[in-house]
Amino acid sequence: MSTVVAGSGQPVSLRKIVAASVAGNALEWYDFFLYGTAAALVFGQLFFPVGTDPLTGTLAAFAGFAVGFIARPFGAVIFGHIGDRIGRRTALVATLFIMGASTFLIGLLPTYATIGIWAPIGLVLLRLLQGMAAGGEWGGGVLIISENAPPNRRGFYAAWSQAGVAGGFVLSAAAFLAVQQLPPEDFLAWGWRLPFLGSVVLFGVGAYIRHKLPETEDFSKAEKAGKSGTHVPKKAEMPWLRAFKEHPRGMLVGMGLRIAESGGSYIFLAFSLAYGKYIGVSNTVMLAGVMISMTLALPAMIAYGALSDRIGRRPVYLMGTIGLMIVAFPFFWMIATKDTTLVILAFVLANTLCHAAMIGTQPSFYTELFSTDVRYSGISIGREIASVVGGGFAPFIATALLSRYQAAWPVSLYLIFLAAVTTAAVLYSRGMTRNT
Repeated sequence: MSTVVAGSGQPVSLRKIVAASVAGNALEWYDFFLYGTAAALVFGQLFFPVGTDPLTGTLAAFAGFAVGFIARPFGAVIFGHIGDRIGRRTALVATLFIMGASTFLIGLLPTYATIGIWAPIGLVLLRLLQGMAAGGEWGGGVLIISENAPPNRRGFYAAWSQAGVAGGFVLSAAAFLAVQQLPPEDFLAWGWRLPFLGSVVLFGVGAYIRHKLPETEDFSKAEKAGKSGTHVPKKAEMPWLRAFKEHPRGMLVGMGLRIAESGGSYIFLAFSLAYGKYIGVSNTVMLAGVMISMTLALPAMIAYGALSDRIGRRPVYLMGTIGLMIVAFPFFWMIATKDTTLVILAFVLANTLCHAAMIGTQPSFYTELFSTDVRYSGISIGREIASVVGGGFAPFIATALLSRYQAAWPVSLYLIFLAAVTTAAVLYSRGMTRNT
């Protein structure tokens, strides 16, 4: 395995950097995804007991889910600034601390029956902190690999950062699947808290891993060039502002790439659990479908990233957006059969084939849209602004459509719309990244 040079000048194996980044990402995104699973299964009942219609409480819980996404662009600005000015590693350690603390506190939070309105208020505030941390996490997690990888294999290596994100979701789904084996009254009383409280152990592991990561080669080179006078960074403007001024097309493309990927994933991974509960599909079957499809998605993401090195970022990304349009209706049809095999197949088609093509290509695609000195800010802000529209409100909108029409077909049309927006962005990116 080739080596890269860390900021200290010591050779560090790229394999070790990839492994450390994947592990750190998995631990942090485990924390973030817990809320989505809990919102679909228990938060509506425990923190938002609105009326007698269970969809109303779930709708309120997903509104809290969306609040976390609203905070993500602010986190992108703050941690993007830290990442571009001080270093990628510093920003990643800070995001991990905030994510870990807020997740642990959710596990301790009293419910509505105990403290009334303060329960949902406290939950939303902690979700805001989660959102800010997530807004700064992804960019750093991607760059710690992509800025150390050789350009001709950037797609392959950078895709490993997404494997960490998927791994975090698998961990969170597995944790909830385990506690759901408790008697229903115990699960609602205290069992649901265990995955949140257990995050304190993961935080310790993640903090150790992040602390050991070296600075990226690209950032170290840019920093040395600035100190030597070869390249003097522009100090008068914030990195986020320069990203908009110097890379306006990159920002637009970055936002567009995220719409279908984020919106589709949170419909498949969060709303689908609420939909399965609504039509009477076992939570165990739904979570199994999520876990199996996301586990299979791990190698698929790597394969798609490697494929993008060979045929280009744009063609691979289009496989995902067009595939999403194709499976938008069959996904819900198969779940509605309540047949375990077809339910699992629905998740495999959506997550393993379609979503993996987008998310596996995304890290290298984003990295190549911006210059090193504003890259952390550029990829984080562009991605997280779109996350608010594409991801944060997707489960809320989907639940509202289900509540209004008592059917899934409007959600399928919504998925097709999201895919069309991203397809347009991919086409607009022609010539901006490798082989496009």
